[in-house]
Amino acid sequence: MEGVNFINILKRHKYALLAIPLLVMLLTYVLVRHQPNTYGSRARISAGILDGSQQFLNKENLGESKINQQFSNLLQMLQLKTVVDQVSYLLIIHDLTSDAPFKKPSKLMGQLNADARAHAVKVYSDMYKTRQPLSNIDKDQAGLILLIKSMGYDFESLRNKLRIWRVESSDYIDITYESEDPSLTAYVINSLCNEFINYYTASNLQNGSKAIDYLGALLKEKKDALNSKMQALKEFKIKNRVLNLNEQAKSLYGQMADFETRKEITQKDIASTTGALNDIDSRFSTNNHQYIESKLTAINLDIIATQQQAEELNRQYIQSGFDPEIKEKLDSAKSRLTAQINQSTDKVMLNPLTSKDNLVAQKLKLGVDLELAKNSTQSLDQEITKLNHKFDMLVPNEAVIQAYEEDISVASQEYIEILKKYNQTSMDLNATSKIKQIEIAPPGTLQPSKKMVLVILSGIVAFVIYIVILFVLFYFDDSIKVASELANKTNIPVLGYLPLIRASHLDVKQLWDNTAQKPVSDEFKNLLRSIRFELDMVMYGGRLLGVTSIRPDEGKTLFTISLASAYLMINKRVLVIDGNFNDPAITEITNTKYFIEDYLTGKASFAMAEHKGEVHVLGNRGNDVSIFEINDEQVVRQKLLELKDYFDIVIIEIPDLIKMNMAKEWIEVVDRVVGVFESNRSIKRVDEDQIAFLKTLDNKFTGWVLNKVTNERVKVSKKKSFFMKNAIT
Repeated sequence: MEGVNFINILKRHKYALLAIPLLVMLLTYVLVRHQPNTYGSRARISAGILDGSQQFLNKENLGESKINQQFSNLLQMLQLKTVVDQVSYLLIIHDLTSDAPFKKPSKLMGQLNADARAHAVKVYSDMYKTRQPLSNIDKDQAGLILLIKSMGYDFESLRNKLRIWRVESSDYIDITYESEDPSLTAYVINSLCNEFINYYTASNLQNGSKAIDYLGALLKEKKDALNSKMQALKEFKIKNRVLNLNEQAKSLYGQMADFETRKEITQKDIASTTGALNDIDSRFSTNNHQYIESKLTAINLDIIATQQQAEELNRQYIQSGFDPEIKEKLDSAKSRLTAQINQSTDKVMLNPLTSKDNLVAQKLKLGVDLELAKNSTQSLDQEITKLNHKFDMLVPNEAVIQAYEEDISVASQEYIEILKKYNQTSMDLNATSKIKQIEIAPPGTLQPSKKMVLVILSGIVAFVIYIVILFVLFYFDDSIKVASELANKTNIPVLGYLPLIRASHLDVKQLWDNTAQKPVSDEFKNLLRSIRFELDMVMYGGRLLGVTSIRPDEGKTLFTISLASAYLMINKRVLVIDGNFNDPAITEITNTKYFIEDYLTGKASFAMAEHKGEVHVLGNRGNDVSIFEINDEQVVRQKLLELKDYFDIVIIEIPDLIKMNMAKEWIEVVDRVVGVFESNRSIKRVDEDQIAFLKTLDNKFTGWVLNKVTNERVKVSKKKSFFMKNAIT
């Protein structure tokens, strides 16, 4: 429904919707018809980001987001004020020094003498060489800034006409520019490309040089730190006589294990030899022991000397780490000792009754072996103790050396990482600049005229703005325009609606005359008939109908007269009473000679009812009175009750509800009340009290009649069922 209402608003403004855009288009045409022609040109730059032929030093695979970020940086760098200012300096210097400037000199430039021109050229050239911007703080430079602006060579003017974009997903960047001079167009684009490449290259060289200097200093610092730690480790090894700690520890551990193994073997030999000697001794008697010992006393002196020599060689053999040369001497001593023992056994003469010569020889030999084994055990213990002492001395050295080596490892890793960055930065710095201009901008070509586009666009914009304004007004407009809105907002049934009557007054006699020239359409009569029908349905035999409204001037008078004429057309005897004492409009229109005051006081009779076929009217004299002030309430009720005997319907225009006291007196004495509500107005807070009062009347208040409708186009037949439903409920 809201959409239909908005479309109706557009229909009512259809002529304005056409006229305003046409007027705006005409005005735009007048403004742009003398605009000069423009010339455009284009140049192309290769960024070198996606061009594999230029990436001979850096073969890394860039992601899409990284590539987009790099292109965004390049596009923003192309529009830097520092870069565009360089182009501004070149343009103004050209126009100051050339006989064929790009533009006609401005008024400010025309005022410059030769010295001022030379000074301006010098300042602009200095600023161009140093890539510095002009300052507004300096009065001289502030004037030069105004000179550039007067020629349209300033940063804002140039940037507004520049168009810079990346060509789809390629490696190329396009730059276009438009101006009134084809040569100026090409000059601006090519100068911008050249200045951008120079700025980009210089910036990279400067940043790269700073990076190399920083990395070089850091690399030297890390190198010195690494050398210092290595020298400290070297000095510690020399001072503590450490060649290779791991190998030394491994060697000592091996020797210790070997000595422990030999010690275990020697201890086993001692145990077995001791057992063998004890076994031999058990086989000799006491006399045999005495006999043998007495015979061997002299012989044992040589054996003891050889045995001592063998023990010394055995000790030397163990201390030398089992030297093979000493082993040969030890074996020779053992052989000699064995020979002496065998020789000694030949000289022992045992008891003839016993044959124990072999046992004597074995005992002598085992005794010598036992002594050698015990001597070896002592030597092995001494060597093991020495090795443990040496091993214990290696433990603190190991901790210190390990700390040194860890520091050296960290310092070495840091040095290698910085060396990689240094080498990479050096290669990047020495590489050729990736960015280059691959297409030079030619002199500008004539661009299609934008005048017609501007004219059409202005009309479209005006049309859209006008629609938007209408929509905003419609959206915030809470006025009631159709009957359904009135019923929904007041929760009171609507009997019907009447269109707006443009005529100054309505002649009741001519309203239903088909031959007369009528100020209203047939639609008005059809809608009036519909309201008459709805009222008949809700009157329930009542004949006194009061017509009121919330505010004055809502059309009660017109509705009352029109409704009376409608009842007259169905052969009803109709009486109209002008009960609005403060605004007796019906009395003035009809020029009646009969007044309600006279009737209520008994001064008038019903002779007027004898004239059939016309609407009878009781006017009022317009005094500031109420009906109960004219006569007693009971009398008034009786008098109005008598009117039912003479008329089929009595229609009374009662005051609006703003004058609540007067309206209530009439409402008390009538059978039914109908309210007239003016279309295209909203319900204010002050109206809500009157609406609440009407709701308290229950069935006595029949409903609304929406008057002065301007946008209701629905036929009565379509609304009839809705109004009837609300009226019955």
